[in-house]
Amino acid sequence: MSGFYKIVLDCRSMKKVLFVCLGNICRSPMAEAILKNKIEKLGLSSALECDSCGTANYHIGDEPDYRTMKILENNGIKFKHLGRQFSKTDFETFDFIFAMDKENLRNVQKLAPNETLKQKAMLFREYDPVDGGREVPDPYYGTIKNFEEVYQMLDRTCDCFIKKHFSE
Repeated sequence: MSGFYKIVLDCRSMKKVLFVCLGNICRSPMAEAILKNKIEKLGLSSALECDSCGTANYHIGDEPDYRTMKILENNGIKFKHLGRQFSKTDFETFDFIFAMDKENLRNVQKLAPNETLKQKAMLFREYDPVDGGREVPDPYYGTIKNFEEVYQMLDRTCDCFIKKHFSE
């Protein structure tokens, strides 16, 4: 994949991406792990940094759901993360704030200190070439197959995000 991208690092400062879901144990840590894996393979670690969090406080300090970790492992991604809750200070820290669904997007936007910072928050699948603008479904009450489907959505969306912002 690295041959596909011509990476443009000059004239760019480090960009910071935050993924947000409800509990920070399924979708958002999976997106974080996928993007981190891709940026490391592409040599973009000095240009792009990412993290994830939840809008709720249910899983602060918890590791990701075992099914998230299984899907990541099945795709060759090693990942460590402890859940945390979204904070107003995240608006100042991150350049991109990607919500997994509309409810979490609204919850994030309610915390924005002003309209300019509010604009940083958007649905991540706005970058999805297949179903742009749709939500990432929450697989928590589903099966491992649902986690795999979410992985596929996030994987292709991460590719498009990288291509748009870090390649020619």
